[in-house]
Amino acid sequence: MPGTPPPSSASAPASARPGDFAVARMDGRIGRLIRFGQWLNGDGFADYEHAFVYVGDDRLVEAQPGGALLRPCSVYEGRPALWSTGHFVLTAEQRAAVVAAAYGYVGVPYSVLDYFALAAHRFHLPIGPLIKGYVADSRHMICSQLVDQCYQDAGVKLFDDGRWPGYVTPADLAGLLRG
Repeated sequence: MPGTPPPSSASAPASARPGDFAVARMDGRIGRLIRFGQWLNGDGFADYEHAFVYVGDDRLVEAQPGGALLRPCSVYEGRPALWSTGHFVLTAEQRAAVVAAAYGYVGVPYSVLDYFALAAHRFHLPIGPLIKGYVADSRHMICSQLVDQCYQDAGVKLFDDGRWPGYVTPADLAGLLRG
């Protein structure tokens, strides 16, 4: 992995390629809620609260409360962001598979309950098997789960630390990009 570049704007950098992902800072009430959810999961009050997959042509796929959407990158113009560009070696086939997976998840419902399930796992509550199945279910996702699932669908494991499928927050993705 090359050294971590300083945060850029969330608008796709010129070097971004389809299949890359980014984490971005969210402000306002939603950003505070996500920071709290990440804190519950042991991430502290992380700087990045949102994640999305770049699909090319300055467009992204992201999980939102109303369901996963295809949107222009410009919706995050001016927000600090970290991009995966240059951090992972992906073949053309893997990139195409990440993009296809992202398009396939458009419309999938968002699930704030995933944050609580992730927190319940972190606090070792005795409902592990129920939580594991709920978090791994790709019929509802938070933004970071969508990114991770797209990569898994393409045969690329972003994490090799034995975590449960879907057990990923935006701060976890940012940690990968910071080195």
